[in-house]
Amino acid sequence: MALKFPSDEWIKELGQLLNASASYERSAKNWEGNFIFVCEPDETYDSAAYLFLGLYHGKSTGAAMLESEDEREAQFVIRATFSAWRQVIEGKLDPIQGMMMRKLKLKGDMKMILRYVAAAKEIVSCCALIPTDFGS
Repeated sequence: MALKFPSDEWIKELGQLLNASASYERSAKNWEGNFIFVCEPDETYDSAAYLFLGLYHGKSTGAAMLESEDEREAQFVIRATFSAWRQVIEGKLDPIQGMMMRKLKLKGDMKMILRYVAAAKEIVSCCALIPTDFGS
């Protein structure tokens, strides 16, 4: 069964897949930092959504859909339109390249992100494993 993106079920599934991934654990063994992913409205999605992903030393410490960006503390906030997030999830847009092209806007330490490119790629790989319903 496909999980709706964005949703609480979708982000929780991502957290579970990360916790089951030995390659993510290896690539992020020294990573410390939580994320909030902001899904901004565009022509294909009409409201904002906020997804929290807690990450610490190669494991997800929690995942949830939030009511607002300020609901949880996070070292990193990445904002993008629904369409840009869909491209990332479908493997059509590399998240690091997306940040460089300003399709994804980062609030946080870019140098830290660049040190863990392999971990970012593993997160995207796990996203691709989730049967996702984009509502189209």
